[in-house]
Amino acid sequence: MRVRHLDCGSMHPLGGKLVDGAPGLFRTAHLVCHVLLVEGDDGLVLVDTGFGVADLANPRDTLPGPFVALVRPVRDPAQAALRQLEALGYNRSDVRHIVLTHLDLDHAGGIADFPDARVHVFGPEHRAAMTPATASEKARYRRAHWAHNPKWEIHEPSAGERWMGLEAVRPLPGLSDDFLLVPLQGHTRGHCGVAVNSDTGWLLHAGDTYFNRAEMDPVPSCPPGLRVFQSVAQIDGKARHANQKRLHEMVQGHRGEVTVFSAHDAAELQRLSG
Repeated sequence: MRVRHLDCGSMHPLGGKLVDGAPGLFRTAHLVCHVLLVEGDDGLVLVDTGFGVADLANPRDTLPGPFVALVRPVRDPAQAALRQLEALGYNRSDVRHIVLTHLDLDHAGGIADFPDARVHVFGPEHRAAMTPATASEKARYRRAHWAHNPKWEIHEPSAGERWMGLEAVRPLPGLSDDFLLVPLQGHTRGHCGVAVNSDTGWLLHAGDTYFNRAEMDPVPSCPPGLRVFQSVAQIDGKARHANQKRLHEMVQGHRGEVTVFSAHDAAELQRLSG
């Protein structure tokens, strides 16, 4: 299966570092919404969607004001998955399945642009989004993104099979065994990675299990700003740290067998799409 790597929502939050020591001038980070377009025999599959067309046309109309002020998404509807697919000659109806790492607004914003697609999500994540229990969950999940009543495919936890040393991996009904859901909770209640067996080997979209590529280095590190952001955004810190550690061990133990990337690291996206 051919896989294309897309940026479906560039963001430029303030990095918090002085530019050349000049007072009041700060560097900006560059984050992306890394989305996979999988072109298979049975139609198109999206892994995550990034922001939707409406989100990128005018973020302040559809997204929470504090979120927009913090991450500063670029107002460019051409970055939306739908517009990028149309530029490739596809129609929205060509997308048969969407597989989500989680339902945060910068990962599931585009599902409304593909109303015919079956939307695969982990059961704990679906329940968290449909009945948010905390103020942070009420802010991160946007009901407008699924107001069209998507064709949900909800996958519950099970023993699963081991894959690359990770447990609790589920095949996805309706899709081939080339797609796997890898539970990696902590960032949200039902956060997952999504594995795809592409023409060039296994890929693992790790979602928000980590934010910076250096976190998967033999000796992991993370920029202070992103470390703080991950802690602020997590729903279960103990689970997030444990699953990030499991993922790091998998990366170190299976180099050459699987390519792992996060949802927001711009350098990883550039390397894989170049």
